[in-house]
Formats: sequence, C-alpha cells, structure tokens
Amino acid sequence: MNAEIRDESNRRWDEPFGGEPLDAETVARILAVPSFADIRAEDFPDRLPLYDIIANDGRLRSYKRGEVVIRKGDYGSSLFVILEGGAVGLASGAADDRILHGGSRSQKSWWRSIKQLMTPGKAPEYRPPRLRVVKDKAAQQEEELDGLGTVDIDDIVANNRTFALHEREVFGELAALTRTPRGASIFASSDDTLMFELRWQGLRDIRNWSPNFKQRIDALYRERGLVNRLRECPILQHVDKDAFDEIARNSLFETYGNADWTHRFKRAIGEQADTGHIIEQEQVICEQGNYVDGLLLLNSGFARITERVDHGERTVGQLSRNDVFALDEVIEIIEGHPDVTLKTGLRAIGYVDVIRIPTSMIRKHVIQGLPAKFRRETVVAKSDGQEELRQGMTDFLVDHRFINGEKAMVINLDRCVGCDDCVRACATAHHDNPRFTRQGYTYGSAMVVNACMHCTDPVCLIGCPTGAIHRQEGSGSVVIDDSTCIGCATCANSCPYNNIKMVDIRDENGDYVLNSTGHTIARATKCDLCFDQLTGPACVQACPHDALTRINIRDTKKLLSWLG
Repeated sequence: MNAEIRDESNRRWDEPFGGEPLDAETVARILAVPSFADIRAEDFPDRLPLYDIIANDGRLRSYKRGEVVIRKGDYGSSLFVILEGGAVGLASGAADDRILHGGSRSQKSWWRSIKQLMTPGKAPEYRPPRLRVVKDKAAQQEEELDGLGTVDIDDIVANNRTFALHEREVFGELAALTRTPRGASIFASSDDTLMFELRWQGLRDIRNWSPNFKQRIDALYRERGLVNRLRECPILQHVDKDAFDEIARNSLFETYGNADWTHRFKRAIGEQADTGHIIEQEQVICEQGNYVDGLLLLNSGFARITERVDHGERTVGQLSRNDVFALDEVIEIIEGHPDVTLKTGLRAIGYVDVIRIPTSMIRKHVIQGLPAKFRRETVVAKSDGQEELRQGMTDFLVDHRFINGEKAMVINLDRCVGCDDCVRACATAHHDNPRFTRQGYTYGSAMVVNACMHCTDPVCLIGCPTGAIHRQEGSGSVVIDDSTCIGCATCANSCPYNNIKMVDIRDENGDYVLNSTGHTIARATKCDLCFDQLTGPACVQACPHDALTRINIRDTKKLLSWLG
C-alpha cells in the first residue's frame, strides 16, 4: 500500500461513493436504463457534468439470494437500480422482526475511553494531518460493507404478502428524497444480483438539472408514496386488501408550504417571535369553520392545529407523520350530521405532504370496525396552572419549530447550578472541542439548548454537496464526516436552529491549517450524540443534578413530567 499526504481542503468528489469512480462502460450502461435514458447531458453545467455525477456518486453492489438490501425503518439516503437479477419486497410488516436487528455502530472500547480521559487535550479544533491510503482493489473489496444479513426468502415469500422487483426497476427513492426511514424491506431474489446505488447528492443534482428525470422520479415517488403511507396509517390497519386498493385509487397527494422554509423562519424569529406573527407566516391547509371534504393524513412534515381566539389564532396541537386530521368531523357526517364544519384549523409548518382520503371512502371501508381509541375524547378545559403551562409550552415548542427535534437537549433551569460539567464532558469526548453552547430559548424552567436535535426532518442535509452530513444507518443520528466536509457552510446556513458551527481547524501546535492559497480551512461541527461513546451522550452522563436530558420534544407530557 502507498500513502500520500494531500491538501487539507476537501473537494466535491475526493471520496467517490464506491471508493473509486465507475468506468465509462458502467456509466454508459446505467444511462441506458429507462429511468435515466431521457436525461440529456447538455442540460448540466460544466462544473457538474452528468458523467461525473454517475461515476462518483454511484457505486455497484452485488448481492446473493436472500441477502438484505434495505430494511424497513432504517434511515437511508440512496436510490437503487437493479441491473441484473431481481428483488423481493415485503408488502406487510409481519416478518420485519426477523431482520430488524439494528444497525451496528463503531464504538470506543473501555480501554480507548479511559485512554481518552487520561490523554492531554489537543489544541481547540485540532485535526491530525489527513493521510490518504491508496489501496489495491483486493483491499478495497475486503473493506466493503458487511451487509445487513441474509434471510430465508422462500419462507418469507410463502408466508407473507410480497411484491417483486425486476431488472431495470428503481426503488429506494422515497427515503432518498424525503430523508425518512425506509418504507419496506427488500431482499435479493436471485444469486449474483447486481445493483447500481446512487447516493442522495447525485440524485438531487440529476433531479435539479434534468426536467425529464424529475418528472419521472416524482411520479414514481407519488405513486409509491401514496400506497406506502396509506399502508402505515393506523386507522386503516383493519381494512382488507381490496378495500385498501380502492382507497388508494381515490386518494390524492397534496403539498403545502415552502420547501425553502428555513431562511424565512430564521428571519421571522429574528424579527418578532410572538405567536400571531409566526402563525401568519404558515400556509393554511384547512380553515376552521369550512366544509369537511375528507380525511387528511400527514405524509411528511409538521402541521399546527389552531383555534380562533378573538381576532387571531392559538395553537391547540401539532401533527406529524401518520397523524390524521378531521376524523371526528368525517365520522359525524357519516352518522347523519351533514352541516358539520371543521372545529379547528390546520396550518403547514414549513413544508408538508398530505394525503386526502375522500369521506365516501371512509364511509364505505373504514368506519365499520374502526377502534374506539381513534375517536377524539371530549376534553374539558382546565383553568389550573398545569393546563396554562401545557398550552404555553405547546405554543413555545411549535412557534420555534423545536417539534422537529428527536433528541433535543433540554436543561431544567430550576435544577441547573451552572457548573458547566456538561460542557466539559462534551469537550473531553471530542478532543477538547465542545459541540454545543449552553444557551438557547427558554420557557418557564425549560431551556432548549443550542445543540443539534437530530431532527425528524434534518433540512441541513438538503444542500450538502458531498454527503458529509448524513444520517447514520440504524441509529438515525445526524453526523458529519470530517474527511468529506468541504467547509461550504451550506448545512450551517440551512439549520433553522443555528446548531451547526463553522470552525477553522488547527494543527497540534495550535496554529491554523492553511490551504495552498494561504487561507484558513473551515469545517462544520455539531453535536454527534456521542455516537461512538459506550455510555451515550456525555453531557447527560456528566450532569450531577439531573438537570439535562435528551428528549423527543413532541412528547410534551414526558417533558413536563421531567421538568416537575
């Protein structure tokens, strides 16, 4: 093996997806696949040629019969095209527990953890010289991904509802486009199955520059997304296959809000963070008092449930993926009350995909056998302090859009003594480079800290040109690969919560590392949830007063309970 030291300034394709670029023959073969055949190379700018996107952002993957390609529930960010062989997908979750054994994570051993504590700290934002090892093909193959395991595919096909995928078919576009978990488990159905895998950055660039490809892939997304989302909807679990298919044929995809919502939101928060101002910025999906024309199922994103108060609106709840809106009103109409109107309104928080299921379909296939737990309970408004706190906390979390946070850092200010043990622990776990700032927005005794929340919808991923910021498969944590970050600051500018920082890196002497033109080199840094630590987030473990927690912030009940 040969080694070489290269310029510390990372570039777009320093790290091709497959370790090395695909050859011209393979690229030509991929561009002949129907989904790619209509793409015109002349539509792409000189700085981003189509050939280089396919060659560097794609790789070939080989599978044996029964080998797992993707697992339902895993976070994925790539699209697959079957070049040879075939695949089988599960049409139900009945056998998923056989293969959902969780993604593996590289963690420090106890010895490495103790050694880290005893080793003198480096200079802030120290980076070791980047040593690139040039491997031969045999070594490269040895380091291929371990894979996700193998299943008895004959048993799965015999005992579960499945669907077949054939040569030249595309799958995986849903998770790649929406940064959401995989919607189905897929297995190779024949030996020597060969697939082309295109990572999210390449898919994004081709979709942006090729109108033909965008139209084709978006149509596929809508078609499959509709079926998959309806299949996951809790209120449809008792519906049989024929009824389900009819519901899918009659339902519609709708989108609301603005995909580029983060910059507008930052400006709104900076100018005036009161409830009325923020609500006015959000697009109306349904208005209180309007006619009920169907049930809404949230496909992706978040929505605010509102209620009129005087001349404005207040927040009474929020919805996220797979939640439904207007079910009780639809049921009342079915039960013979034709003049029913919407009791609350609904607004898009950012960008929202919804599926509208006609009232006639609910009447025909859903209402019979619908479990009582899905009916709205009558809630008597309370006037005590706990209800006021709940209402105020809901407004606070929704207005600031913290409801996006899966692992938000919250500090209980009644218990925090300002010892900064959490910050020191974070620094120790990251070579004297703390990854959060102990400050943030507060409501009552709760402070939502400026630390990465590992969002349900991590919009920071959207613009990254190299894929340096990405979700870990299995855990879903949002992490940054320092070796592929080019310092463009796109993720930092996209983060709605200002939780990603750009830092100038240093050598072991504390001096700034300079590029070939004499300028400092910046990299993006943020909380990585201590994914490689045996004990989990160091900040939580270090707090002596139980004043800090990492929590799914949509669980308001649990949050209020922890706050006491």
